[in-house]
Amino acid sequence: MYPPQRSGVRATMIHDLVPLRFPQWAHPRTVRMHGAKYRNAARTCDVLFVNSDYTAQDVTALLGVSPERLRVARPGLEDGFTPDGDRAELGRPYALTVATLEPRKNLETLLAAHRLLGNGLALAVAGGEGWRERPRLEGEGVLPLGFVPHERLPSLYRGAEVFVFPSRFEGFGMPIVEAMACGVPCVASSHPSMDEACGDAAIRADPESPKELAGAIERALAERDDLVRRGLEHARTFSWRDTGETMLAGYAEAL
Repeated sequence: MYPPQRSGVRATMIHDLVPLRFPQWAHPRTVRMHGAKYRNAARTCDVLFVNSDYTAQDVTALLGVSPERLRVARPGLEDGFTPDGDRAELGRPYALTVATLEPRKNLETLLAAHRLLGNGLALAVAGGEGWRERPRLEGEGVLPLGFVPHERLPSLYRGAEVFVFPSRFEGFGMPIVEAMACGVPCVASSHPSMDEACGDAAIRADPESPKELAGAIERALAERDDLVRRGLEHARTFSWRDTGETMLAGYAEAL
C-alpha cells in the first residue's frame, strides 16, 4: 500500500474515522481501504495529525494510538469567507445547508423541520450526490442547488437568513465555521463531534428531532445579531498559519 521508507519522519493526517465508527455510512470498499490505511498509519507513523480533539480521542480509542503521538491541527479559514461581499439572490429569504446528499448528513430531518416552520423561509440545499440513498429534495420552498463550487459558497452563505447543519457525525464540521465567518447565524447538530466547530456561537439541536431543529432555527432567527457577533469572533480563531505552525512543530518534535 505504501512504498518502503528507509529514513526520515513518517506522518499522516486523519480527518475522521467514519468508515470505522459508522461503516453503514460508507461504501464497503471505502471501509476496507481506509480501515487498512488507518491501521497502517497507527502502526508505522511517528506522528499523526488530526483536525480536532474529538478525532484525537477517536484515534486513541479505536486505533490504540497514544496521545503523545497525536497533534491537533485545526483547519484554517480561507480569506474569501468574510461578511463583506456579494450576496446570493434566490428570489426569496432562505435557510441554507451545505452537505453531500447522503444519510450521514441527515437532510431528511432538516426537510421535516422545514415543513414545520411555516414562516415562508425557503430551504436551499447545496451539495453533490454522496453515497447510498439520497433525500428527495421536493416540496414547497425547497431549492436544490446541486454541487456549488467552493468559490461561490461565500456569497451563498452571506445571502442566507440562517445556516443549518444537522449532520449526525463530522470529523470537524468546517461549513459551520465558514458560515459564521460570512456573518450568518448558525444552527448545528448537538453531536459532540461538532463542538469545536461551533464553540459557543451556534444554536444546537438534536439531529434526530425535526421539532427541536425547527425550534432552533426560529431561535436563531430571533437572536440573529448576537449569534452573528459571536460567530464572527469564533471564526477569527481559525488560521492556516496556526495549522502550519502546529504541523511544523509536530515534525520537529518527531525528529
